[in-house]
Amino acid sequence: MKRKNVWIGLSKPLACGTALGLSAMLGAHAQEAPVPAPAATSATSAEPIQSVVITGSKIARRDYSSPSPIVTTSKDVLQEGGAVTLEAALNQLPQFTPSGTDSTGTQGTGARATLDLRGLGDNRNLVLLDGRRLPLSSAFGQVDINILPPAIIDGVETITGGASAVYGSDAMSGVVNFKTMRKFEGVMLDVQYGNSQKRDLARKSPSLAAGARFADGRGYALLSLSYDERQELRGTSRPFFALGVPSSYIGTSTYVPAASNLPSQAAINSVFSSYGITATVPRTNNLGFNDNGSLFSQTGAVNYKGPLNGNYVLIGGNVRMPVLPQSDLLHALRRENLFNKLEFRFTPDVTGYTQLLHTHSVANTSSGGSLTQFGLGANTTVPLSNPFIPNDLRTILASRPDPNAPFLWNTRFVGIPAKNWDEGYTTDQLIVGVRGNIPYKDWTFDAYVETDRSVHDQTMNNAVLSSRVQQLLNAADGGRSVCAGGFNPFGIANSLSLSDSCRNYLSTSTLSKEELTQRMAEASVQGTLFEAPAGDVQFSASANYRKNTYNYLPDSELAAQNIEAVIASQRSSGQTAVKEVAVELRVPLLKDVPFARTLALSPGARLSDYDISGVTKTHKIELEWSPLSNTLVRGGLQHAIRAPNIGELFSAATGAQVQFGSPPNGGEPCDVRTTARSGANAAAMRALCIATGVPANVVDSYTFPTVATSTVSSGNRDLKPETADTKTLGLVLTPQFDNPLFSQVSASVDVYDIKIKDTISAVPAASALNKCYNLDGSNPSYSPTNPFCQLISRDANGLLTQVAAPYLNLGLLKTSGVDVQLDWHFKLAALGLPANWGSFGVNTGANFLHSYQSQALPGDAIQEFKGTVSTVVRPSWQATTTFRYELGGLSAMLRWRHLPAMKDITSVTRPASPTAGVAKYDIADLTLNYAVSKNTTLRGGITNLFNRDPASVPGNQNLTVASTYDIVGRAFFVGVRTKF
Repeated sequence: MKRKNVWIGLSKPLACGTALGLSAMLGAHAQEAPVPAPAATSATSAEPIQSVVITGSKIARRDYSSPSPIVTTSKDVLQEGGAVTLEAALNQLPQFTPSGTDSTGTQGTGARATLDLRGLGDNRNLVLLDGRRLPLSSAFGQVDINILPPAIIDGVETITGGASAVYGSDAMSGVVNFKTMRKFEGVMLDVQYGNSQKRDLARKSPSLAAGARFADGRGYALLSLSYDERQELRGTSRPFFALGVPSSYIGTSTYVPAASNLPSQAAINSVFSSYGITATVPRTNNLGFNDNGSLFSQTGAVNYKGPLNGNYVLIGGNVRMPVLPQSDLLHALRRENLFNKLEFRFTPDVTGYTQLLHTHSVANTSSGGSLTQFGLGANTTVPLSNPFIPNDLRTILASRPDPNAPFLWNTRFVGIPAKNWDEGYTTDQLIVGVRGNIPYKDWTFDAYVETDRSVHDQTMNNAVLSSRVQQLLNAADGGRSVCAGGFNPFGIANSLSLSDSCRNYLSTSTLSKEELTQRMAEASVQGTLFEAPAGDVQFSASANYRKNTYNYLPDSELAAQNIEAVIASQRSSGQTAVKEVAVELRVPLLKDVPFARTLALSPGARLSDYDISGVTKTHKIELEWSPLSNTLVRGGLQHAIRAPNIGELFSAATGAQVQFGSPPNGGEPCDVRTTARSGANAAAMRALCIATGVPANVVDSYTFPTVATSTVSSGNRDLKPETADTKTLGLVLTPQFDNPLFSQVSASVDVYDIKIKDTISAVPAASALNKCYNLDGSNPSYSPTNPFCQLISRDANGLLTQVAAPYLNLGLLKTSGVDVQLDWHFKLAALGLPANWGSFGVNTGANFLHSYQSQALPGDAIQEFKGTVSTVVRPSWQATTTFRYELGGLSAMLRWRHLPAMKDITSVTRPASPTAGVAKYDIADLTLNYAVSKNTTLRGGITNLFNRDPASVPGNQNLTVASTYDIVGRAFFVGVRTKF
């Protein structure tokens, strides 16, 4: 009888654990994910399964218990949440920390969705499709999982521990393996529609899959087409975000006094006393422009005559324009997927295969009105010859030591439509391979080549050209000779009255293209080496070659950094290559002896030769021990690496924002309104501010005009690989109680400890500020020679212009905790109820975080971030519990997710002046499924059943963490799946 090799996903009751209550509760039998047999004949039900291949190991085995903790998620569970995107479903698992989602990107990074295991970074876990690498979506090693067509995804397996020895670089925190349908025949149509309770977030996702055999069963083809579309969710549609990111760049424009050329206090007093103002307005304050020609102080809103209508608000007595209401909370998204797989058995022992993946997505992202003075050297100035300068401002300017000098200003270009990006992502992957049997024992082989290409085309609309702004400001006629009416930015009414010709002259569309390729070849063999007393000693070996290239091409305006509020990268490119060999064994030591039904070790090792990073070695040793029936003890030690990626090695200087909030608890550290300037160490802080560039004549009244500045990162060819050591130890219990109430109870407990050294990262700009100015206690002497102070740049007026953020091998990350899983399923008859009342199940998946520690640089103190929140959450524990009722073709599921209260991250980074934390958060979803017939299933559900607002995160400028807390509110979905 011929061999039959089947890949399955550890679906035996809780051999792996799951966090969402899989589609069949744990009392059900193991579910095979069938594949076309690579052996001689097509599989039939009469053929015995000789071996199965477990994700987490490349060795085919006769059992499907795993020494690695693995979480499996079925296709049904992925659909139960009604999400259009895969990451939204997976991020509900306690093992994941919500990271980049298709809704959180701004300024040209929208539509990508990544996964982050254990909160260690979305480029430290490896994402696979059927055990093979997916195309990269960025130069920094992230994989966009939304390139996957949901129609062909049959389930997901997640290894929650290091796996570099098996899968290679990047698998430091684990592996996420998406499984495709293996043996589907016929046609399946799936249609889903969803919307928010307010009917402002329509989502639709039809898909079609067709599978068929041909050539007398020797060939198999699978084709899938899918389409996803979601409308944008505007910031104005959710009152919760009304004050989000309160920017000091406002539509009235403001005059920014220069510390080296301040006006006289007498002139300021004279102008404001003419308005009937008796309060003293400091001469260092930014002055705004009312529509009647008078001035106001932005700080304190003294004499402010403008609107307070939501677009303009008073926060802490200061005039601000919140950014989130101007922006999209969720981006508009459209995506088309095509997947095609073809297999043909040429001989009884040789099968050839090809696989094609094509994804095209379009997203529109918006970040509100453009603003000026963002980045070193980007400031535009107004000369005294400008005819639109208000007379009262001229009076003040004339009192300066140099009365004829141009002055610095800032604005939000409210007369130009909001800056937004049209982003097109095109991803293609082609795999061609051959697999089959080797005429020796049960040995098999697999060899394939893979070519990937990802292209990101980006168009920025309504981009404001700095050079043309300056040209119109310099024009003696205010620009009237260039465009109708000229450019008068003084006051809201003037800004809004910008003519079409001036609007077109000042703004443009810019273009950029990012292209990544991956070429890969791999060959592997596996089989039984020999038979030992306790069982077969199994072996696998593989060799592969992988090359990645990157090319980024911005247009001339971006490359020249001539766009307001955008620090774009120069053209950059690079490539990396690696050659690898790996071996793995499974050695059974004991079998069917007292206290050892099975005992086996699985060692493995990998040798990698990187063209830039050099030779690296990884290894593992794993243990499986079943001391009693239905009991498995598993554990392992893994040594993993992550080589620096193309972006970390080659990227040109690339800009971004660093936000530090508003005084008193936030704000630029040298701002006199902050608690850092008024605390016990105020004198030392003052001296440090002077030493780092704040002029002495303004330091006692220095204020920073906004809540953010620029940070610039750049690649570094001298980086070395990160290294990680992972320890896991787990217990799996699948007892077989006679009592029908407890006959289907399963549980698992897995302890993990991960330590990553020489972490590669851009120096966090916010941390650099905290460390330089001793907000976290790491510079107690307030020394200006502190290495973080050297990363900070200020202009002649003392204004913070930039924080450098080079990529370096910085320090370490450490995390440890416990994953707990409990599944219980029973028929209601076990409670004495009628036998036809159906069954009930409970599934709980929880993570208890013991520690999450970070060290910024070698020698620095190791800081503990357990139980804190910032832009990500690191709860001390979290849980997802699913209650399921089943009756015939009907199933109802109630899912409850819980996050505890957390402290703000500033309780660690600046313990002297921490921001308030976040309250606990509970949210529930309800789903119903009904099998109308054998081939047709209806589904529907309500997410955020009780319409919970997102949790308020006071220390986050965005007011919450949108990737973790629900920002939509109550929503519904309906869907139908039919096969024919």
